[in-house]
Amino acid sequence: MRRGMMEVDGKHVVVIGAGIVGVSAAIWLRRKGVAVTIVDRNPPGDPKATSYGNAGVLAACSVAPVTAPGLAFKGPRMALDPNFPLFLRWSYLPKLMPWLLRYMSHANDKDTRRIAAGLAPITSDTVEQHRSLTKGTDAAAWVEPTDYSFVYPDRAAFEADSYTWMLRKTAGFEPELIEGEAVREFEPSLSKDLNLLAVMHDHGYTKDPGAYVAALAIEAQKLGAVFHQAEVKDFRIEDGRVTSVVTTSGTLDCVNVILATGVWSGSLAKKLGLKVPLESERGYHMVFKAPKNGPSSPLMVTTGKFVATPMAGGLRCAGVVEFGGLKAGPSKAPLALLESKVRQTFPDLSYESFESWLGHRPAPSDSLPLIGEIGTTGVLAGFGHHHIGLTAGPKTGRLLAGMITKDRENIDLSAYSPMRF
Repeated sequence: MRRGMMEVDGKHVVVIGAGIVGVSAAIWLRRKGVAVTIVDRNPPGDPKATSYGNAGVLAACSVAPVTAPGLAFKGPRMALDPNFPLFLRWSYLPKLMPWLLRYMSHANDKDTRRIAAGLAPITSDTVEQHRSLTKGTDAAAWVEPTDYSFVYPDRAAFEADSYTWMLRKTAGFEPELIEGEAVREFEPSLSKDLNLLAVMHDHGYTKDPGAYVAALAIEAQKLGAVFHQAEVKDFRIEDGRVTSVVTTSGTLDCVNVILATGVWSGSLAKKLGLKVPLESERGYHMVFKAPKNGPSSPLMVTTGKFVATPMAGGLRCAGVVEFGGLKAGPSKAPLALLESKVRQTFPDLSYESFESWLGHRPAPSDSLPLIGEIGTTGVLAGFGHHHIGLTAGPKTGRLLAGMITKDRENIDLSAYSPMRF
């Protein structure tokens, strides 16, 4: 019998990647009775993993891509401005340039609206998706409902963002505006220079993204999934379809594979003949331990382009974009700027200590994730979520599981097709 994508009886699905997408897919597959092995070189929730370091917000309204109209003209000036949270390791520019040209080609109205329309179906119901994933599990304790507020100096600054808010409105999201002294009543920690909040209700956040992913992985294993700590090196293909995954500690037979290793997925996809224009958008965060006089709910601080989230381990401030590849260590300037912006935003903030982190957001050149089968190989892509990995991870995992178990969602997945490249 020909091994087909839906023929899973008694056979394994290998999930490559123990981040939010991978563990979500594993849970949904196990709930349908499919045998699953999760493979990752690091333990779930490991500090080196991308799912560990993020703002933790379940950002339902996150539909606007970075490549808004006009970015092609503003970008070079931003990269040269030491007070703007965009950094470039100039020695990396020659390697970055082919991807960057493709990325910037989408900085127009038509493409921006198309990308926003593509992001909305996998972000807008994020809170519901996380609740469905965690219902009845210990992992549910890490997820909290919350408001998510965008902080501006004044109404003029808010109105300058009208294009982005138009995209959010089109997706069904409109904010409640709070102005003047009412801002301090809502959030006393904010500087008096910040006088408008655009509050998005019915959002959520995780109190510790790393612990959350680790708890989900435990749930997957309780359901019968097997975790295999190793690095995937290759696939074995017979008659055009995957038959096994080759790892540093052995070979795993399978009928399907889910490829969900973020920016590291590109090299494995290439082995299947798919060359994805994918770059690392290096992201930083700082955690201020035992904070006082910090925010009580997640805030997107537009003046510093960072998100401040009160978490179990302290106040996490995540933001900054740096292009410099996967190999270089952290830079000093992005962290110094982030710390400066945090101090300006929360002038009375005190804390006992802080720690910093650098991770790699997987950025496809068109800002849309890859979700679906790579050709007819039986390998399903689930990577490239850029800024929305935690937000869209559970739904992506559910969609991928549904492709294997024939429980397809009523959603057009063509925008995410890996074969669009």
